[in-house]
Amino acid sequence: MSSSENGVHLLIFPFPAQGHILPLLDFTHQLLLHGFKITILVTPKNLPILDPLLSTHPSVQTLVFPFPGHPSLPAGVENVKDVGNSGNAPIIAGLSKLRGQILEWFKAQPNPPVAIVYDFFLGWTQDLAQEIGVPGIVFYITGVLLVSILGEIWKNFGAYKGLGFIEFNGLPKSPRFVREHMPSVFQKYKEGDPTWEIVRNGFIANGRSFRSVFNTFEALESEYLGFLKKEMGHDRVYSIGPINLVGGPGRNGKSNVDVSANERIFTWLDECDDESVLYVAFGSQKLLTKAQMEALTIGLEKSGVRFILVAKQLTAQQLEEGYGSVPEGFEDRVSRRGLVIKGWAPQVEILGHRAVGGFLSHCGWNSVLEAIVAGVQILGWPMEADQFINAWWLVENMKTSARVCEGPNFVPGPIELGRKISEAMSNDLFKERAKKLRDEALEAVKIGGSSKRDLDEIVRELSQL
Repeated sequence: MSSSENGVHLLIFPFPAQGHILPLLDFTHQLLLHGFKITILVTPKNLPILDPLLSTHPSVQTLVFPFPGHPSLPAGVENVKDVGNSGNAPIIAGLSKLRGQILEWFKAQPNPPVAIVYDFFLGWTQDLAQEIGVPGIVFYITGVLLVSILGEIWKNFGAYKGLGFIEFNGLPKSPRFVREHMPSVFQKYKEGDPTWEIVRNGFIANGRSFRSVFNTFEALESEYLGFLKKEMGHDRVYSIGPINLVGGPGRNGKSNVDVSANERIFTWLDECDDESVLYVAFGSQKLLTKAQMEALTIGLEKSGVRFILVAKQLTAQQLEEGYGSVPEGFEDRVSRRGLVIKGWAPQVEILGHRAVGGFLSHCGWNSVLEAIVAGVQILGWPMEADQFINAWWLVENMKTSARVCEGPNFVPGPIELGRKISEAMSNDLFKERAKKLRDEALEAVKIGGSSKRDLDEIVRELSQL
């Protein structure tokens, strides 16, 4: 269907964090392929993230509003990557101040959007959509289990707020967690604080959305998809993932990639045996402390396993704050068995290489899906946000992963860590299950698969608006 046949105009509103924007842009790419007219709302500093999509789809319009800021954010910050997890709430509250401007923009349009597709962190957009008189469609970059848990929390906050150990007996498989392993939004929430009330009310408003779209797939979370449909009282809950499988331009986008460094990585991998390499990376936000980095590098050394370690380039201030870079002499000592990448790494391609058999990860949802698509087992070190919940699902229920460590401040014993790495990497059962899950993910996005069906259904419904 070409845009002239469709021409249905949609406004896309991503949340400015790397792990949020990319999946929503992948979904946007799919909508563009079906001929929708798209406008994407961003603040100035987040505009470059759209470059790969804009060069593939020049028809995309951008709506750029200055970021209104927030008292607790340093001047000039517009993306979570510049402040870490603690920036989520103030950025959500800051963006909510755009409500009036968005409303004015809608009124001034000769052909205004007929729906707003927004990131689930921006739940206040749901009420704005209602005021404008268009459907609000919430896009979840996370799994359904997390959203089911958040729904329970906000609905019965009083019952949960004082507990040190929390059980969700009304949910399938009765998930249970110590308080420290609950989502950060629950732990940090301050009752009565205006910023936090915007966050909480937004999550509650998501439950009123016209449609809910998830970056997950049926074989991974069928019970929770069923649970959520029952909770919401309708079937307009769709799973269209793993969206990185159907993908789009800019998913692996990094314009300043060092080609020779990339070649070095894959030349090295080509010389390794199948499934013998452990890939170690902790997402775009998380930094390890000096003690953690030392324990990790010694653990990798003691494990006897081949590995690729991605280490961030630290600023002088981060070093001063106690974050750790790769200890001196480490690269020389492991040169035959290990490869250290400083800065950005082509994660999707590395995971997809036949030599990689494991992924030591913080268990962020995007990383989880990338590992699943590659058919690689995860060695979990969850630290914050949704990561403990994702790790619980993979370790306790899917049985495709091992937990080798946990907690943002925990320093593992290096010998013990080395032993766990070695054990997990020689566990053929985990590797087998990871491959089975990969096959189910591939099946989901094929014609006739559950995710492809749901994507087609969304396109059909939106085309009729």
